[in-house]
Amino acid sequence: MPATRIQLGVIGRAHGVRGLVKITSHTAEPVDLTAYGPLSDAEGRVLSLRWVADGVAEITRYIDGVPVKVTDRNAAEKLTNTKLFVDRSALPPAEDDEFYLTDLIGLAVTDPAGKAIGTVSIVHDYGAGASLEIERKTGASLIIPFTAACVPTVDIAAGRLVVVEPDEIIVAEDAA
Repeated sequence: MPATRIQLGVIGRAHGVRGLVKITSHTAEPVDLTAYGPLSDAEGRVLSLRWVADGVAEITRYIDGVPVKVTDRNAAEKLTNTKLFVDRSALPPAEDDEFYLTDLIGLAVTDPAGKAIGTVSIVHDYGAGASLEIERKTGASLIIPFTAACVPTVDIAAGRLVVVEPDEIIVAEDAA
């Protein structure tokens, strides 16, 4: 079942003394973080941001519908690591061969012959490419790079994907 809200960014550390914060945007163009409508935190509290510099924004929280601008460093520091979400309905549908990573969570995983491997439990993306963590019924989780070579088939509608496990690579210890 697709998520109803999708994380598009996160508030980083305070920037200066007037309530500004660093923002990490997960959109293709960082400034587009504000293009999809109101943002909310994990608890559903509504926030808005206004870019003031590259990667730096002022935050306004809405408390009982009343806008309250964050104006000091202490208040900004309390927002550090706040995840920013947008309603899924505000986002365009994914193109062919593109996926919202959140839609991969919960998909059944099989090998090319159709043998069950497990279920996608987490999608890791640290900036150098996504990887899928696959929870298996027995044994440790399996982590697979989310590449066309390792994941040749993704069928969101059918709730499954096919994984080709890469060959194991053994790195010899350096004798130096």
